[in-house]
Amino acid sequence: MGSIFESIMLICFGLSWPLNVIKAYKARTAKGTSLPFILLIITGYVAGITAKLITGQINYVLVVYLLNLAIVSMNVVVYFRNVALDRKGVA
Repeated sequence: MGSIFESIMLICFGLSWPLNVIKAYKARTAKGTSLPFILLIITGYVAGITAKLITGQINYVLVVYLLNLAIVSMNVVVYFRNVALDRKGVA
């Protein structure tokens, strides 16, 4: 039962990240984006994945963690793209 609620929590958090990636990509600026915040979220997902692996709880929840990690990592890629655009003065 705990895995179900953990999955619901991860899905709720996870649904916001694709929207954030799209918004940041369209904005074409890194202003208002916090790289430390994104890295903190990534660290949390890595910790959750590590906990699953250490405890041997290899189940569908691990897949949700990995999917969320991949999507949040896309935010890092878009951030550095936007930093480069900011440096070029492209808006």
